[in-house]
Amino acid sequence: MRLCVFTEPQLGATYEDQLAIAQRAERLGFEAFFRSDHYVTMGGDGLPGPTDSWVTLGALARETSTIRLGTLVSSATFRYPGPLAITIAQVDAMSNGRIEVGLGAGWFEREHTAYGIPFPPVGERFDRLSEQLAILTGLWSTPAGSTFSFEGRYYDLVDSPALPKPVQQPGPPIIVGGKGPRRTPQLAARYAAEYNVPFSSLADTDAAFKRVVAAIEEEGRDGRAPIVFSVAQTIVCGENEAEVRRRAESVGLDPDASPLFGTPSEIAEHLNEYVKIGASRLFLQVLDLRDLDHLDLIAAEVAPLLP
Repeated sequence: MRLCVFTEPQLGATYEDQLAIAQRAERLGFEAFFRSDHYVTMGGDGLPGPTDSWVTLGALARETSTIRLGTLVSSATFRYPGPLAITIAQVDAMSNGRIEVGLGAGWFEREHTAYGIPFPPVGERFDRLSEQLAILTGLWSTPAGSTFSFEGRYYDLVDSPALPKPVQQPGPPIIVGGKGPRRTPQLAARYAAEYNVPFSSLADTDAAFKRVVAAIEEEGRDGRAPIVFSVAQTIVCGENEAEVRRRAESVGLDPDASPLFGTPSEIAEHLNEYVKIGASRLFLQVLDLRDLDHLDLIAAEVAPLLP
């Protein structure tokens, strides 16, 4: 089972906080460090303020050496697809091919209004996401020396040199995440290397996986590798009940609210249920980025109990 550390820096974290947890995760053998892509906190004062996801990942790329890095997920409303393709390709080169790209339609209206970012209706957001995915994959897969053009409803590219190329070919793995019943499975089947279900029950996750399987059968994968199925869950782990309660309450969570709050054996038992329905990658959301001992406990006592 592949374990990834997933963080929410907009809740209140400096670059140095993110560097420390990414480097500790790397030393402990976690496969990846992922961060959200948000500009406004969802709780608390968010001090010292947000950090840009791709600026952060570019810096982390130069200060780590083996751990994979990515977003879960960047919002298609935040950036034009052409410049985003350049940014991601550059960070992929800076990391020597360790970047992954979670991309979504965007959902948090407040961060858009706070920073002057247009927030169209949900249908348009998904249409824009679809065009962005087509453009990213098209730019990266265009042979060097050729050009790429695209005519869409929202984005037009004319004779783009489609440079630079990412280290990973035909491009960094794309992750499509979400629980939507129709558009999300279609986009995952068409463009994604991985489909992620965030913060959902076992039954709802199983249903979402099955919708993507059906979409893949309808879409076809043209000989590409099978899609990876993954889940994201908030984790609060402790050696005993008192430690679980202390960690949960320190970040404002109800210690009895989630089955992924518990001792290592309790958490592993629950995670293994997700493995049984097809998940092969787990994004463990840790909310206290300064509690590095939390990562030590997960790596030492939860990871060995997983397949």
